[in-house]
Amino acid sequence: MSKFVGYRCSVCGRSYGPDEVVYTCPQDGGNLDVMLDYEAIAARWSPAAISQSRDTSIWRYLPLLPVEDPGHMGSPLRAVGWTPLFRPTRLAAGLGLQDLWLKDDGRNPTASFKDRASAVAVARAQEIEAEVVITASTGNAGAALAGMAAAAGVPAVILAPKSAPQAKVAQLLIFGARVVLVDGTYDDAFDLTLQAAEALGWYCRNTGYNPFTAEGKKTAAYEICEQLTAALQESPDAGWVVPDAVFVSVGDGNIISGLHKGFKDLKALGWIEKVPRLFGVQSTGSAAIYNAFAAGTEQIEPVSADTMADSISVDLPRDGLRALRAATQTGGAYVAVPDEEILQAMRALGREAAVFAEPAGATAYAGLVVAVRDGLVAPEERIVVLNTGNGLKDVKAAMQAAGEATVIPPDLAALREILG
Repeated sequence: MSKFVGYRCSVCGRSYGPDEVVYTCPQDGGNLDVMLDYEAIAARWSPAAISQSRDTSIWRYLPLLPVEDPGHMGSPLRAVGWTPLFRPTRLAAGLGLQDLWLKDDGRNPTASFKDRASAVAVARAQEIEAEVVITASTGNAGAALAGMAAAAGVPAVILAPKSAPQAKVAQLLIFGARVVLVDGTYDDAFDLTLQAAEALGWYCRNTGYNPFTAEGKKTAAYEICEQLTAALQESPDAGWVVPDAVFVSVGDGNIISGLHKGFKDLKALGWIEKVPRLFGVQSTGSAAIYNAFAAGTEQIEPVSADTMADSISVDLPRDGLRALRAATQTGGAYVAVPDEEILQAMRALGREAAVFAEPAGATAYAGLVVAVRDGLVAPEERIVVLNTGNGLKDVKAAMQAAGEATVIPPDLAALREILG
């Protein structure tokens, strides 16, 4: 029997077989959770067995993924994941934290966390023999799909708002995707892809709509636990080490819901003792889920998004309910930070941890600063902050954070003067 046994609606709880649905619940449109045969997986696999793998990519976790092996070891799809997890000691000292860790997913092939989702979605597209894969994106998800589709030889169509940063549009084009810029918002592009996929019979990879995207993103939870275990020189025979809290930026909500799914998978298998508290961080200019959390409701109302962090600029989060529950069900919280604090976080990450984060990636660290200030975390807790994208994705924002370079004539006296 396949390890992938079906879906369950996150709203009404209805279950469906693997071939009964494709995207969302037919009854209420709720996001679907992929269901795995945990008993069968646990009977064949263990943390120690996974840790023996020589595959340094998300595909080391193939026994826990609802797709088959995507190809040979030399495929570019094998470059996704297994991003570094390290201790930024100066950042920790500045915040008064004893056990801070930073995972840099800006080191993925197309320089963002979204490669995880696209790799699994493309693998699924190959299995169902999809002719074309389409997605809406502010840049990162599209670049990830374009890159993974190019690796697999699958045609891709990307719809992005015309306001998307040029560096991200360049990535879409260089990988050979058909790129269409929409004179509207990300949400407009999202709705148009749904119409196109239905009308043309294409496979839609949209975040928070395609259930396989969260399955790719959950692999970061696996890596965090396995890498912590190795870094702390603990034996995987007794299971993996789990952090106390994880901070991640949130737009559509699919990354934090994917992380939640990953930790729940490991807990169901008995490979970790607890699910960490998950903290979602949004820009105050795009804070629909934060607003619901603060109001104590699961009713998420759309906003008119206005933030420099384009990757998390969303009017209506498409995976909002699961994203909200990722915090409420784990004892975590939502935090909102203004763009000015996101810029400060970009500078801090670069200068104190040598991590070049785009605005959306730095938002997670900005949220940690607020959480420390407000007493939401304790100094002794083991905390992981996730950077979701590389700063080269948005050079304009990076220059805002870093400031301009000084121009001088080729003269030593001038150099001495500007150096003080």
